[in-house]
Amino acid sequence: AITSGHIHFQGQAINDLPAHRLVRLGMGQVPEGRLVFKHLTVEENLRVGAAFLPRSEIKQGLETVYELFPRLRERHRQAAGWMSGGEQQMLALGRAMIGRPQLLLVDELSLGLAPLIVKDIYRQLRVIGETLGTAMLVVEQNARQALDIADKGYVLVQGANRFTDTGQALLADPEVRRSF
Repeated sequence: AITSGHIHFQGQAINDLPAHRLVRLGMGQVPEGRLVFKHLTVEENLRVGAAFLPRSEIKQGLETVYELFPRLRERHRQAAGWMSGGEQQMLALGRAMIGRPQLLLVDELSLGLAPLIVKDIYRQLRVIGETLGTAMLVVEQNARQALDIADKGYVLVQGANRFTDTGQALLADPEVRRSF
């Protein structure tokens, strides 16, 4: 919970706004732990993310997600609970991206996933940023992976911002490397 100060997005204070209002302002979120609806199919999960879209834009939103994650297209009728952790993370990311948010908030994307899966998902984050122009705020303990795609990075040490620079400069900084 916020104890002081204000958070602004699109010129509006958002501290007290509910999640559905944030989505309508252009924010998407991939929560820690994926939080997919396990009894719903892949497509049903994606449609939950599209609930605020006009009906005419849902099909295009689904197509965008399926282009980003072809595996989700292959599994569109499968219950999310039967998917691997990496596939569920792709689904959570796709659900956040279906409305093409201006800002994507990503929390601990690599948590509990195999390194090769993490690498693939981060590759898709790079594609999302480069092709769709989506800004991202990524909170990640796997600093090397996150900094590799970051335009700008902040390295927190014991809860305080210790280093700020471009992702590549932070990766090259010997003091930062020792920190993680």
